[in-house]
Amino acid sequence: MANHKSALKRVRQSEKKRLHNKYYAKTMRNAVKTLRNTTDKKEATESLPKVVALIDKLAKINVIHNNKAANLKSKLSLHVNKL
Repeated sequence: MANHKSALKRVRQSEKKRLHNKYYAKTMRNAVKTLRNTTDKKEATESLPKVVALIDKLAKINVIHNNKAANLKSKLSLHVNKL
């Protein structure tokens, strides 16, 4: 275990941040899955901007990598356009 007060604090902060990131990453994955399973064009075009905004926010705070965000947005746009 940690030997310094600062190391103990870092452990606490890291755990809190890990849970925060895990929650938002799971929320994003669920939103992407819902959009991918949508077959209605109107519903998909309405939800796409919300999902893209969520992906952008997570990339901005480094929960997901910028390239992963770009790939997700690209694939989702293609899916919606094909509908």
